[in-house]
Amino acid sequence: MYAVREEGCYAEYGHRLAVTAVDDFCAQLPAGRADYLASVRAFALDLYGKASSGKARYFVDKTPRYHLIANDIMDAFPEGKFIFLWRNPLAVAASIVDTFGCGKWNLFHFYIDLFDGLENLVDAFGQHRDSVFSMSFEDLVTGNKHELERLFDYLGFTFDEAKLAGFGDVELAGKMGDVGGRQAYGQLSTEPLSKWQQTMHNPLRQAWCRRYLHWVGAERLALMGYELGDLLQALDATPSGAKHVGSDMLRLAYGGMFRLFQPHIFRKQLALAGKAHRIHAHT
Repeated sequence: MYAVREEGCYAEYGHRLAVTAVDDFCAQLPAGRADYLASVRAFALDLYGKASSGKARYFVDKTPRYHLIANDIMDAFPEGKFIFLWRNPLAVAASIVDTFGCGKWNLFHFYIDLFDGLENLVDAFGQHRDSVFSMSFEDLVTGNKHELERLFDYLGFTFDEAKLAGFGDVELAGKMGDVGGRQAYGQLSTEPLSKWQQTMHNPLRQAWCRRYLHWVGAERLALMGYELGDLLQALDATPSGAKHVGSDMLRLAYGGMFRLFQPHIFRKQLALAGKAHRIHAHT
């Protein structure tokens, strides 16, 4: 998808020039960009078919940063089934801190998900709400039978309550995926619903949460199934202490510098200092 998108790539080759060339090529195709998307769809379905059993009806592809190309995916797979699983934004942020930061503030690494991602998903849902399925994380983990029956019906399956208890037995090959979540939860659990309040436990974190909720705004939250006032009230009721305050202050300051200067890119360039002819601009 990014082969036809000017922004978002930092590459050794001239990415924008490559996009111009691909666009120029697509202009010569009978249906233009639609032919390009059809080939992307054929490419994906061919590989998914080879990775699936002959009896499979769906290949489930859940990749968080697909939020960057959500509308493109829907254009490429008009017959696809799209499930929007909404979760309390503060619980999402807390889960990132716990899962990838081991409790230490790390959200500066994930602003693209917390801001662009949420915005993109709300926009995609708003444009396709009549053909996609939407449910809340809270309904999922509490086993809301009505909502789950709706989900099964959307997928063309007969509702089978036994499936809600056996998902933990499914073995997925490969290195990727939510291994921690699978180890912690072998069945549906309501523990994650309030766990975020244990993570957002000091004044700095709660101030960030308050600003974040106001950025998301009442309108987007309502579309996701939440009320701004309810989430602010829950945040106000969250106990506050001094744990991690010093560390958070340093990490918040570092996070601003990190997002502005992206030191990981500079570090790679610096490693080539002894080979000056190999240091080149990425475009």
